[in-house]
Formats: sequence, C-alpha cells, structure tokens
Amino acid sequence: MNPAAGNQPKPASFEDSWAASYADYKPLPGIPDEFIGADGKPKPYWRTLLGHLSEKDMDRSLAVARRHIRDLGISYRVGDEAKERIWPVSSLPLLIEQNEWQEITAGIAQRASIFETLLADIYGPAKLVTDGVLPAAVVAGSKEFLRPLVGINPPGGRWLHLYAADIGRGPDGRWWVLNDRAQAPSGAGYALENRLAMSRAYHSTYASMNVQRLAPFFRAFRGGLAAKADRSDPRICLMTPGPYSQTYSEQSYLARYLGFLLVEGDDLVVHDGKVHVRTIAGLKRADVLWRRVDADFIDPLELNGISRLGVPQLTSTIRDGSVVVANMPGSGFIESRALLSFMPRIARHLTGEDLAMPNIATWWCGQQRARDKVLENFDTMSIAGAFEDRVPGFADRQNLVMPDLGKATADKVKAAIKARGLDFVGQELVRLSTAPVFESDRLVPRPFVLRVFAAATPDGWHVMPGGFCLISDKADARAVSMGDGVQSADVWVLSQSPVPVETLLPSNENVSIRRILGNLPSRAADNLFWFGRYLERAEAMLRIVRCLCAKSVDVDLAVGDAAGPLQRLAGLLVAWGAVPADNIGQRSLSIIATALGSVANYGSVLSNVRMAYGAASVIRERLSVDSWKLLGKLEAQLVLKPSDLATEAEAFEVADRALVTLAAISGLAQENINRVAGWRFLDIGRRVERAINTCRFVRNFAGDKASADDLEILLDLIDSQITYHSRYLTGVALAPVRDMALLDPYNPRSVSFQINLLRDHLDTLPTLNDDGIPEEPKRFIDLFAGEIASAAADDIEPSSVLAFEQTLMRFADAIASRYFLQRPDGLKTKSASGLA
Repeated sequence: MNPAAGNQPKPASFEDSWAASYADYKPLPGIPDEFIGADGKPKPYWRTLLGHLSEKDMDRSLAVARRHIRDLGISYRVGDEAKERIWPVSSLPLLIEQNEWQEITAGIAQRASIFETLLADIYGPAKLVTDGVLPAAVVAGSKEFLRPLVGINPPGGRWLHLYAADIGRGPDGRWWVLNDRAQAPSGAGYALENRLAMSRAYHSTYASMNVQRLAPFFRAFRGGLAAKADRSDPRICLMTPGPYSQTYSEQSYLARYLGFLLVEGDDLVVHDGKVHVRTIAGLKRADVLWRRVDADFIDPLELNGISRLGVPQLTSTIRDGSVVVANMPGSGFIESRALLSFMPRIARHLTGEDLAMPNIATWWCGQQRARDKVLENFDTMSIAGAFEDRVPGFADRQNLVMPDLGKATADKVKAAIKARGLDFVGQELVRLSTAPVFESDRLVPRPFVLRVFAAATPDGWHVMPGGFCLISDKADARAVSMGDGVQSADVWVLSQSPVPVETLLPSNENVSIRRILGNLPSRAADNLFWFGRYLERAEAMLRIVRCLCAKSVDVDLAVGDAAGPLQRLAGLLVAWGAVPADNIGQRSLSIIATALGSVANYGSVLSNVRMAYGAASVIRERLSVDSWKLLGKLEAQLVLKPSDLATEAEAFEVADRALVTLAAISGLAQENINRVAGWRFLDIGRRVERAINTCRFVRNFAGDKASADDLEILLDLIDSQITYHSRYLTGVALAPVRDMALLDPYNPRSVSFQINLLRDHLDTLPTLNDDGIPEEPKRFIDLFAGEIASAAADDIEPSSVLAFEQTLMRFADAIASRYFLQRPDGLKTKSASGLA
C-alpha cells in the first residue's frame, strides 16, 4: 500500500477493487494492448500493480506526483507558445517485463551501432553510396547532411553519443521503430522526472515490484562523455537554445542532475582555437558540449548565417579536434524518413544480419519501383516528407493518411509525388498499440509511443531501462506529440529479482575536495543579479503599498492629502511605473490595487515578481526547489480579482502576506545557498537595489522641511521603526532619521550597511589580473564607502542623497561591464592563470 494514502487496509483482491473499473476495457480489434493478455484477462504484473492500489489511493498519490511536478516547475512549451505548461504526468506507469525489455535493448543497441558506422561513412569515404547500397540523392537531399562536416574526424572518435528511437508494437505484437532521433534527442530528463514523481507517489508499490533504476544510465552517459575529452577532469557543458526552447525545463534539470554547466551560445567564445565559457573569472575552456541546439544553428559563420544561438568558428574547433560535441553536427541525417526505406539493406551490408528491431515499412518515392508501389497502393498509405518533419505542400501536417482525405486532396498529393517523388515517402499505415490510463473512474485503452534512449560508453551502448512514453487522449491515434490532452507515463521495466538502489554519487572515495567559488558563466551572474534586484523592487513597492493602505484610512487621495506624504507615496508609484499618472486622481484603493496586481504596468508588484521569475527561469538549475515553491506562491498571492480588494484593510493583508513570502525567499538565500559566486551576485543585486531605493525614500521623505509624518513614513519604508524608537526615546528628528537611513553601518536597511556588504562581495570575487590594481567596480565602491563613512547626518543635503543614488547606479553599470560583458579581447591583459 502506498504510505501517502494513509493506513488504509489493503484491498481484498484485484477483482474486488478493479472489476467495475475495467469491466468495459476493450482494446480495438487487431491492436495489441499492454494491459490485456492473449487470454483476454489482465496480465499478471498489471494485476500486481493495481492490487496494491485502490481508486482512492490513486487519486491521493497522483495529487502527490503532480504537486511534486508543480513545485519543481517542470514544464514544456508547444510550438511558439510564450507560456509554459505544467508537465502532464499519467496516473499509471507503463509496465514492461525484463525478458521483453532485453529484446528491445538488443534492437536499439544494434540500430545505434549501425547508425554510428553509417555516419562515419557518409561523412567519410561514402562507400555505401559508391557500392549502390544508398542512393546519393538520399544523402544530398537531406537538409541535415551538412557539407562542411565532410572529411572531419569527430573529436573523441564518435558521431553519436546519445541515440533515441520512437517505438511501438506492430499488429503481430512485436516492437517496431517508428522514428530515429539523433539531432538533439529530448525526453530523457522528462523520463527521469516522471520516475521521481511516480516513485514518490507509489513508493511502496514501486519498491515491491523490482523496477529497474535509471541512475546507472545517466552515470554511463556522463562517463561516456567524460571519457572522450582530452583532460582527466573535463568541463562538460549542456548547450541550450535558451529559456524559450520547448524543453528548456528538461535541459536545466538535466544540467543540474548531471553536474554539467548550462550554457547558451552567447556564453561561449572561440579563442586560440578552443571553445571557452565566458565566466566572471574570465574565459574557461569547455571540453565537451552536449548540444540541444539544432546542428544548422551552432555556427553562424560556416552553417546558418541567421543563427543567434550558436558560436562563431565552432565548426573550425570541431575540425581541429579541440572540443567534443555530442551529438556531432550532421548526425541528424539519420532522422530522415527516406533512410528508413534502406535500413534493412544497410543492416545486412554492414553487419551481415537483419535488423533485430525493424522499422515500419517505408518506400522512398525517389525510386521508380518504390514510387509505383506507393501509387498502386495509394489508398492504404500514409504519406510523409522524405527529408522534412512536414509534408511538402502541407506545412501544417506531419503525415497524410490517405483513407482520411477527400478526393481533391488525395489527387493533389498524388500529383505532387508524380512531379517530384524524391520529396515524399509512403509508409505502412500504423495504428499505435494501447496502454491503460485511468479516466473518469474507468480504465480505458489509449494509444502510446515509447521513446527509448541509448548512451555510448567505453563498454558499448547502454540502453536506459525505461523511457519517455507519450499517451494520447484519443482512442484511435496514429501519432502522438506533446499537446492538449496528451500525457506522459513513467516506464517501469520489471526485474525478476530485487534491484539495488543506484545513485549518481561516485563509487569510490578518491574524489578531490573542493572549496571554490565555481566558474559562474557571465550570463548566469547577470540573471542572478537582476533576480535579486527585481525581488528588492517588489519589496520596496509592497512597503509603499502597505504604507498607503495604513495611512489612507484617515486621508483619501481622491479627497486630498493636505500634508502631502500620501501624494508623494503615490508619486513614487507613478515614477516607478506601477501606476499611470492619470490614476492619481482616483480613490486610494484603486491606486493600491493597480500597484499590486496590474499586468499592464511594468513597475507593479506583480510585474516585478514575474520579471524576477523570468530571470530565475534562465538559471533555474541554480535555485532550490523551495525557492521555486515560494516564487510560485508569491505570484499566486498577487494575481487578484476585484473582489479580493474590497477595502484598504484587505489590500494591506495582501501586501503583508506577500512581504512575508519575500522574507522567506530572502531567508532561504541567506541560510541555504552556499556562499559561491552565484549567491554573491544575487546578493549584490539586492544590496544595490536596496541602497538605491533607500536614497529615493530619503529624498522624498527626509528633505529639509520634512514633517514628523514624513519621517515616520520613511522609517516604515525602510523597516526601521523598532530600531529607531528603541534607540531614540524623544520622538522622530531629521538628523537621526537620516543617519539611520544613510550612514548607520549597523542598520541592515541603511545605505552604509549595503555598501559594506558590497565591498565584502567584491573582495571575494575573482579578478582578471594578478597585478594588485583594483578593478573598476572595486574602485567605485571603495571611494563611495569612504565618502559615506566620513559624512555627517547634519551636513547631508537632498543634493548629496541624489549624488549617492547616481553613484550607486554607475556602480551597477560597472558591475555589468566587468562581469556580464566578457569579451575575448579582455585576455590581452590577462595573466596566464586566468585560463583553465
């Protein structure tokens, strides 16, 4: 029984618990099903799984799994969607027995080995073409055949490091390959996330069914990449297209799980014939790039000139053998459907054996005999692009199923094939096999596709014991891709004996101990810096809103604010972009609601929180699960309906709760994050923004003619009421309040306190030169610290405070110029120790 479901008694039997749920479970005629065996009854291992669960257990456990997914921020995009979707995990895993999985493993490993040999040939001697095994047009016609790679010996001696295949059962029950994947195979990270979610949801069930672990696969993959580098302790980077990639969440998770550096093209630069990562400590060599960027986009000089995702001259470093790239550019050639037509012949030519796992029957229409075959059997065919993901002339379709088309469309397709057959393939119609899912209190069969992964290691191909399974919401589907209604299921490969617990921890104790800042990429430092600044801006805005709520009980802005402090508070909201200027004449509650939850105004609290979330999403591999939970909670607190803010008191409560959540995020950053470079840039951003905001508050509420109300508001805004009144018992006075806000080195909210912390951070961060001369940000902050330390509260004027604020903004610019805009020409003055 699943412990998460409470101490409920185990169901008496599978039949008692599930008889009603699967009574109407009827697979489609002639379609293999994973749940129902040849005898028409549920297979034994499915009975074992469901025998551990009741429907109530499943509901509760699935809620646990989905909460885990949501808390981790696991997501995906469909097409060009701007907003990410939460990952949809299925309620039941897909179960496969060990004996059957061994057959799958043999077929996948054989296929991966054949493709490795094939790629080495087409980019090398091209014997398959000259021997007549593979038509030259199949090679030259593929957009993934990259001519600049011809003649290159891949660094590390391998074209494929990670191979994937989409498989399904044929009508005879055997597994067939539907598609091959080598461009930048996705899904391995989602498979791991599915496993973590489901093993948590069905903990005791998972442990009792001898499910094979995934960790050994990832350890083998990581070890295989490291073995191909020419340094014993290589720097391995996962090269991502960026946060708008459809699978960025998966990429960032894998980078964190495997210990790889997550980099974008702008993080990399070629210098002295080698690839380097731009870091806050200068350029650091990258030994291995695991690319998730399409090959054509990795180098705008030799490949696609419009690319903004790649690295100029990267192809030349591959040609020189100075960086290992997995998979090698050009390996996406194996994904062309035209190649499927020739795989049986290629397998026999290269290995002398038939394919252990055949692919679906495919006919390339570039050959007369195959074209005639397709046209003769046109009404029973599926037509697809030979070299493209879409059917030529039908950009919105991955394939065209002839029986489903009208006569006009079918005639158009037939004419296109006759005119230019080499662009098309005909394929055997495939109706995917089905697996059980739980819908509306019933078990129902739904079509699925299983993606299986193989990693190249020094000992051969290592196949993941599991995979990435997509299940359609339609009863009859011929293709499944992520979209509305589609779910992803964990894949449990069941062993016949107990499975030892596996982790990615090193298996020996000969691991060097390190206590270093880490080589933080400049882009990551930039985003951490702004993450801190946006959070601090949100906090400052919340304090203004809370102060307005408290004071507006006595004076409403729509009626008038004779003393002026509330008008100045509202003026700050306008100046900071939280409220439009023409809103000032409205009632205070309307202004407060806009400042809190407006989506249209860039300076609102909600907008700042979302910008913080956006900055964090780019470096999500560096943030803890708890931080993600709190960020999501904070955003949810600020998404308000008009009915949520009926009074100023309710608005005060919203602001107060949000401030508590922000305090929790800050507490996590202070107490749970190692004092490495990433934390320092996050804190630098917070300290710079807090100091700037404090200067602005002082200019508005501690001028030469400030009233007692002004000074009390200032103390509220800098959260120093208790500190001030415990120190001064005679009431508020201008000089002591200015001193506490600006000069007091013991007040965590003062400008002086922020400056001292900034000095400490810069003393710890690496420098580019070893000549002992302070870099520009250090000179800035040291001079400013001296100015603050020598100032007297009685002598400070508003113009002095404005000068402080401007100095802080110039300091922020100096930080950006030094740490976020690294260029290779900066090496001209670097010592040799700057390179690693």
